[in-house]
Amino acid sequence: MGEVKIKVENVSKKYKLGEISTGTISHDLNRWWHKLRGKEDPYAIIGEENDRSIASDASYAYALQGINFEVKEGEILGIVGKNGAGKSTLLKILSKVTGPSTGLIKMNGRIGALLEVGTGMHPELTGRENIFLNGAILGMTKIEIKRKIDEIIDFAGIVKYIDTPLKRYSSGMQVRLAFAVAAFLEPEILIVDEVLAVGDYEFQKKAIGKMKDVSSNDGRTVLFVSHNLAAVRNLCNKGILLQNGKKVFEGDQNEVIERYQNANLSESKIEFNSPQESNYANDKIQILTFKVVPSVKGELKISTGFSFKIDFNHIPQNKNLAITLEVRTLDEIVVFHHGHWICDNKNSISGIYELDVKIPPNTLNAGIYKVTLILATSIHEVLYKKEDIIQFEIRNESIANNNNILPGILRPKLDYTFTTVKN
Repeated sequence: MGEVKIKVENVSKKYKLGEISTGTISHDLNRWWHKLRGKEDPYAIIGEENDRSIASDASYAYALQGINFEVKEGEILGIVGKNGAGKSTLLKILSKVTGPSTGLIKMNGRIGALLEVGTGMHPELTGRENIFLNGAILGMTKIEIKRKIDEIIDFAGIVKYIDTPLKRYSSGMQVRLAFAVAAFLEPEILIVDEVLAVGDYEFQKKAIGKMKDVSSNDGRTVLFVSHNLAAVRNLCNKGILLQNGKKVFEGDQNEVIERYQNANLSESKIEFNSPQESNYANDKIQILTFKVVPSVKGELKISTGFSFKIDFNHIPQNKNLAITLEVRTLDEIVVFHHGHWICDNKNSISGIYELDVKIPPNTLNAGIYKVTLILATSIHEVLYKKEDIIQFEIRNESIANNNNILPGILRPKLDYTFTTVKN
């Protein structure tokens, strides 16, 4: 790795809460006087976390607070965190879309940013004209842009529409063109937000391959924000984890992802104490508990097997009842989607029911999974639906080996028969 391309020192970004206004003259004068003397804003509560789920008496909130890191030439930095953690705000500050409230940013090189659909594009201009416009913004000459334009058009895969105004492009076509421009017009620092998710699978694969290529072969620096943890793991060589506007961890991308996943891992037992907590759809059904229980005493492991145990209160409505369980990885890959009739209304009565769904041993690989629960009638009337109702973790057979996870989602135990056919 070479020289430091990005250095972020104690960067914070503060926004006013509630109605947007300048407040009172006395507040403005007091704030100006503090700023003139190099002091903190007297109306901002220092140290308060930007937790959007908790009410606050403060007039201001920190979208970012005290962020420090550096990125060297040729590194690909992944930035992960929940919605509202400050990821996009950080990229906007680095892209100079907005400025920090406090702190210092040192950037060494030309910046290409792709923060949202249509970034840096003019809807009335054609795709070809937008390529020249973006190149000029990046400081390139017309000759340099002409040398690259065929590669850009070919990579974007929109040759048929290249002389059509951008306003007639789909969002996916706009992203294709914008990324191709950002990647091929040779910025020394490439900043990419979640916008790639708009593109199809084929283009996402091409884009990630291109970012790897410009980093390893051309020595360019890439900053990548995505909720697709598989893409972050595959593309990046280091990462930072943001939480409520603060950097809570920096290091190897695999360790950053593991910490992010563990921070979001809920207990493997959920109890609902009231109908409101259970988010039930109507008064015909109520989920009371949802547990993930190992088949043998101890933690969930590959070889133990486990059960989903669901207690619910059901009032029959002359309709059969079906359950659907969908298990997904944290990367949103569906492991299985399974439905089953559980209650024949002719023989059922009102009351509390317990459902036990057994998952055999050696089914899932080590990892973290989440469950969606749906209860519906025979006429496809959804009585209850809750996405990500629970998360659970399957571990390797020993804690010492848990970091050495084999690839794949399934971990079946296969029988092999070896027979000598001919001597």
